[in-house]
Amino acid sequence: MQNRIQELRKVKKLTQDEIAKLCNVSRQTINAIENNKYDPSLSLAFDLARSLGTTVDELFNGGKTD
Repeated sequence: MQNRIQELRKVKKLTQDEIAKLCNVSRQTINAIENNKYDPSLSLAFDLARSLGTTVDELFNGGKTD
C-alpha cells in the first residue's frame, strides 16, 4: 500500500521518532510503514493521519478513489 507518510512528515518537519511518539508506536514501526513493509492497523492509520493533519484517504492513496 503506497503512502505519503514520509512526504507529509518532512513537510511538517517531524522525525520518524517524533511521529512515532505522537502515535504511541516505535520509530521502527514508522520506518516499516514508510517503506511499505508493514500495513498499519486502522487505528494507527487514523492516528498517523491526525498527527500529519490529513485524512487516511489522502495519506494512503493520495485521495484517489479507484
